[in-house]
This record gives sequence, C-alpha cells and structure tokens, in this order.
Amino acid sequence: MGVYVLGIAGASGAPYARRVLEQMLVGGHEVKLVISDAGRKVIDVEEGLVLTGNTETDTPSILEWSQSTSSVGSLQMYHHKDVAAPIASGSFPIDGMAVVPCSGGTLGRIAHGVSNGLLERAADVCLKERRRLVLVPREMPLSLIHLRNMTAVTEAGAIVLPASPGFYHGPTQIDDLIDMVAGRILSILGINSSLMKPWTGPEESSHSGRELL
Repeated sequence: MGVYVLGIAGASGAPYARRVLEQMLVGGHEVKLVISDAGRKVIDVEEGLVLTGNTETDTPSILEWSQSTSSVGSLQMYHHKDVAAPIASGSFPIDGMAVVPCSGGTLGRIAHGVSNGLLERAADVCLKERRRLVLVPREMPLSLIHLRNMTAVTEAGAIVLPASPGFYHGPTQIDDLIDMVAGRILSILGINSSLMKPWTGPEESSHSGRELL
C-alpha cells in the first residue's frame, strides 16, 4: 500500500476531504494529514467538527469524522507549523500528495515556493522531488492571480483539479457529487476506489427523447 500526504486548507469543500481521507484509509494506505488553521475553521463551519489543533487529541475525532475507525490504513496527523515533520524532507518517501480543498492563498504560496508552514513545504517537496501533487481549488469566480498561479504550479509539475462535479452520471443526491470529485482525486493519485465509474458511453434514459427548446 502507499503513503500519501493529505492537506486541508481554508477553502470551502471539507466534504471532499472527508471522502478522500475515508477512501485512503479504507484502501489500506498510510495517510499523513496536515490541516491549516483556516482548514480547521472550514471543517467546523461545514461539517460541525471542532478541532483543537492538538494532533494527539484531534486524531480520534478525525477518524470518527471520516468514518474510517475500522479501516486497515493508518493516520498520522502533523501540526501545520511542524516543519521538522518527516514529510518536510525529500528524503522521506511518499507516493503523492493532495490538497483538498486548496485555498487561493495556499495555491499562491505553493506556486511561488513560499513555505511558511508544513502544508506548503510538503507540497514544495513534492514538486522538487517530481512526485505527484494534486491541488483542488474550490473558488469562483477566478481572478487573473488565481489563473496565473494555476499556470505556475502546472508548469512546475502539479495537477490542478478544480472541485467541479459533472452530471452525466445521473447524481440523485449531494453525496453523488462529492463522490465524483473525490473519485477523480483518488484516480489521479493512482488510488483505486469505487467512487466514480469510468465513462463507457451514453445509456438510454428518459432524457434521450426530450425535445430541446
């Protein structure tokens, strides 16, 4: 199984992070988790989970939140200012990293090599070591600064994966949309999951004969 870093920054989209974390752990992977202060606030607002910032006491809460308490994987949380953590060094081997969600500020710091915390430093390590880095912004509209930063990180080797769920798979509930984005993140990281079925062509449905006006 693999070793993956998961960063959670201060943008809307905490449910995506929860689903990705759950699937990583259920799949038996080793997860290194870093949550920024703003990320903790977003988790509180969107998911009702209050974290203290103390990784030792927050770990059981995160496992319960991700519904992965019986998973076969393992979770190690690091404080976002712990720049002495193993994932801050390129000598520590990992298989990939995702920042879900990735705020505009975090995107900008990664794009310009400004590592003022562990999350950005771990991303910087992925770029310099040519490891897979997936950044998941959830922002609209996008400013020219955002677009230029996305170009910069793409040129540096990262993959920008906007949290933009599709509708061709016939979603019937919010979880279906969450699963589609989470499934794409996992797929890009090389992690197998059952969250999103690959496109195999259109199927006959009640929409096929509808007249378009």
